[in-house]
Amino acid sequence: MSEEKDKDSNVQEFKLEPDTELRFEVESKNEVTLELKSGMGEVFGTELVKGKAYVFTSGAKIAVFTWQGCTVELKGKTDVVYIAKETPMIMYLNAHAAMEQLRRKAEGEGGRGPIAMVVGPTDVGKSTVCRLLLNYAVRMGRRPVFVDLDVGQGQISVPGTIGALLVERPATVEEGFSQQAPLVYHYGHKSPGNNPALYNMLVSRLAEVIQERMGSNRKANASGVVINTCGWVKGDGYRQLTHVAQAFEVDVILVLDQERLFNELVRDMPSFVKVVFLPKSGGVVERSQATRAEARDSRVKEYFYGLRSRLYPHSFDVRFSDVRICKIGAPSLPDSCMPLGMKAEDNMTKLVSVTPGTSLLHHLLAVSFAASLDEDVIQSNVAGFVCVTNVDMERQLMTVLSPQPRPLPKTLLLLSDIQFMDSH
Repeated sequence: MSEEKDKDSNVQEFKLEPDTELRFEVESKNEVTLELKSGMGEVFGTELVKGKAYVFTSGAKIAVFTWQGCTVELKGKTDVVYIAKETPMIMYLNAHAAMEQLRRKAEGEGGRGPIAMVVGPTDVGKSTVCRLLLNYAVRMGRRPVFVDLDVGQGQISVPGTIGALLVERPATVEEGFSQQAPLVYHYGHKSPGNNPALYNMLVSRLAEVIQERMGSNRKANASGVVINTCGWVKGDGYRQLTHVAQAFEVDVILVLDQERLFNELVRDMPSFVKVVFLPKSGGVVERSQATRAEARDSRVKEYFYGLRSRLYPHSFDVRFSDVRICKIGAPSLPDSCMPLGMKAEDNMTKLVSVTPGTSLLHHLLAVSFAASLDEDVIQSNVAGFVCVTNVDMERQLMTVLSPQPRPLPKTLLLLSDIQFMDSH
């Protein structure tokens, strides 16, 4: 294992032995180019193409793993860069191999493939393990469904949503999975604790829809599901995890880095659910509140502008009278003040009309597929999002940033707690 460095041009070359990993972080406001010179390497389960330059921007945390050995070159300023000899990759590969056996069995019997849920506290690498398992499955010719229930740091849509995606090809090294036609539900908060009743209702709805869709797609049915979850694992958070397991009828739960959670799940899950403990990768970094907020912001920015600033969103005015704006969840009242037979949590899944005003400024609005308030708006998936960039009370207009030109495809908009300051 060796490393050569050219001081003048910020170029470093690393020779990696088999079963080792090169980990690096990109300095803020910098770019790093990665190139595979020889051998075979992969980034989170996606194979690197020899001689191709991969560009990573500010704050990216990347790990290049090799099973056979390889040489890679880095150009640019890194915050941290080192070669790790100890990695849990063989255990992650074993988890994939066990799931692949279940897929083969399902294929032979015309049944359903494994439904796996990845759980653990914050910052243990849950999203990375999901990406690895999905990439390895796709490389075996599978078409698994990826479900992301992390409303704060999700991979499928903007923060404040849960969603699902049929994965048909490996994630790209720089940008992740293709975001073609995801199924997205509006939750509107960055933590599942803000409205647990709504969160559980949406999880159940998503599970139902996925079950239906898998029933009509044999390949997806045999390939199974990989579910990413939030990092809230105590108290109500734990109860939500058990609700997810029940709603999706999971077969496998992969617990990252927390033995207490592992033992609780072994105790509470039915015997046919396999609960497996896996260590976290040594490359996982704890993120501060500020870093997490920044990541949410860049997810929204990426939604409107693309990761490499390739998209050109539209800005146009919308009359207050042309749209209906609602939010989900009325202020909670004590049970004693509720109408007979209603519980306080029923209020949390009620649709409340919002009078347009300056309070909408910088908030995201979800464009609902529901055509009117007579439909089940809360359990309808969304067409996309707009961001309110200006409110003119005099003219009764608001200016929105939208991924597509006017007019809006639907007139029912759902208010989100998530805010975004458009600095472009």
